[in-house]
Amino acid sequence: MLSSIRNKVQSFWEAGHERTIRIKKNIAWSFLIKGASVLISYLLVPLTLNYINSLQYGIWITISSLVAWTNTFDIGLGNGLRNKLAHSHALNDKENNVKYVSTAYAMLFIIGGSIFIAFFLAGSFFNWNQLLNIPGAVGYSVWPIILITMGTFCVQFVLQPVNNILTATHDPYKSSLIFLFCQFLTLVVVYILTKTTEGNLMSLVVAATGCPVLVFLIANVYLFGTSLKSFMPRFSAIDFSSAKSLLNVGGVFFFIQIGALILYETDNIVIAKTLGPADVTIFNIAFKYFSILTVALAIFMTPYWSAFTDAYAKRDMNWIRDSMKKMRRLWFYATIAAIILCCISNFVYKFWVGTSISIWISLSLAINVSVQTWQIIHSYMLNGVGKLKVQLVLVVIAGVLNIPLSIVLIRQIGIPGTVVANIVLQLAMNVVFTYQCRLIMEEKASGIWAK
Repeated sequence: MLSSIRNKVQSFWEAGHERTIRIKKNIAWSFLIKGASVLISYLLVPLTLNYINSLQYGIWITISSLVAWTNTFDIGLGNGLRNKLAHSHALNDKENNVKYVSTAYAMLFIIGGSIFIAFFLAGSFFNWNQLLNIPGAVGYSVWPIILITMGTFCVQFVLQPVNNILTATHDPYKSSLIFLFCQFLTLVVVYILTKTTEGNLMSLVVAATGCPVLVFLIANVYLFGTSLKSFMPRFSAIDFSSAKSLLNVGGVFFFIQIGALILYETDNIVIAKTLGPADVTIFNIAFKYFSILTVALAIFMTPYWSAFTDAYAKRDMNWIRDSMKKMRRLWFYATIAAIILCCISNFVYKFWVGTSISIWISLSLAINVSVQTWQIIHSYMLNGVGKLKVQLVLVVIAGVLNIPLSIVLIRQIGIPGTVVANIVLQLAMNVVFTYQCRLIMEEKASGIWAK
């Protein structure tokens, strides 16, 4: 009996295309690693709320959402590197591998340094407390906190292409492991702060932003000295003329990133400006609760992006079609899971952070998970095969419409309004993405559908 079970398990891991076997192993490792990361992130919320009050927590979430825009200023180089490297790696083109990596790091260093200097010079002229709708009861300027957050984000911005390299070389679970170490070190340092200091937002920010930078620095040194040694960036391999090749793909990703950030990352900022930072805390608790599903989806989907690139480079359309069928079944299970999470949400909120949250916030986020899952499945395929023009147009249009629509709906129905705005816009995009993916899988795409 045990032998039969062992044989079936072994057969599962060894059956299928080599590309599929790699994906299975990455998903298995990522589930273990991401599961630990999610647990730590959930522990951090009550720990942080006990260290600082809900108003300060809302300020921190708003600032980090604002500074997260730094990531867009890589002008798509990260995702461009992922696609170009996955393609050259599939063709065993070692010379281009090193050239792409070296050039990407050099450009990100220049961009990251320029962003910080420009932000430092321009940001000092603004009243950030007023811009972020921070109550006068907060008796200090948040500008130094924003500056520290921006500085550490810019350093991490330069170091994080290692994630794209790991994904392009079909080892995304190692990227998840880096994130786990970031989370664990942050948890340890914040816990020490709660035991040794009084609640202080500045101390929290230094811990929450400094720990990931330290981990990424160590990860870069270690990985380029071991498993990624053949990809190690070198000054002699920097070729700014090859940047055009990265930017041809990366430039499109840049505008897609901008649209996606407006669509997904402005919720906290809009809520803070319309309702106040305290409401950001409420929204963020519910959002983090439902994010367990989006994290699980990312575990499944991340290995597929570069695998789609590999399959498309080798014209293996049968594998792409079979994979999309599996991903659409995943969407169904994710939708059922979102409904279950919604039904038990208030019990979880009370156990987790000791408070209840409106069922309408939870319901809107559950629907959003279902709609967003369908979109991510199809956009990952489009990203992998490099068909980005339609996605670019729709994401930019959605980004332009999102903020005014969110403001109108928040004023009408409160916090759920920003989620409803996302749902409406994503539904429209889903119809088009589904049609384009079908054309590509049937090898009937032409015109804009093939770009």
